[in-house]
Amino acid sequence: MTRDQEPIEKADDSAGTESQRMELRLYVAGQTSRSLAAIDNLRRICEKNLKGRYTIEVIDLMQAPQLARTDQIVAIPTLVKKLPPPLRRIIGDLSNSERVLIGLDIRPVDSTGADHES
Repeated sequence: MTRDQEPIEKADDSAGTESQRMELRLYVAGQTSRSLAAIDNLRRICEKNLKGRYTIEVIDLMQAPQLARTDQIVAIPTLVKKLPPPLRRIIGDLSNSERVLIGLDIRPVDSTGADHES
């Protein structure tokens, strides 16, 4: 079976090995404003907080609806964090950065690039 996916960003192998790479899968339905917002928001959040330690796959369910079963997708857009465990799902356009960071278990990075203490 062929997967209809669009890799947006690939992890940078030169990034430090102290942090695990995050593998994310974003399920969308076509090129709607909500789907495009989710893609843009996710890219921005990852660039700011993961700095090349991530991979994003975008799966368009308009082209391959059967792939919704793989991660039990019931609403779109839905972000699925595959790795590192545990598996997590976030539904919506990802416009609430704080909610996304909490859902992905990521400590926010401030404007100086320093991690915030938990």
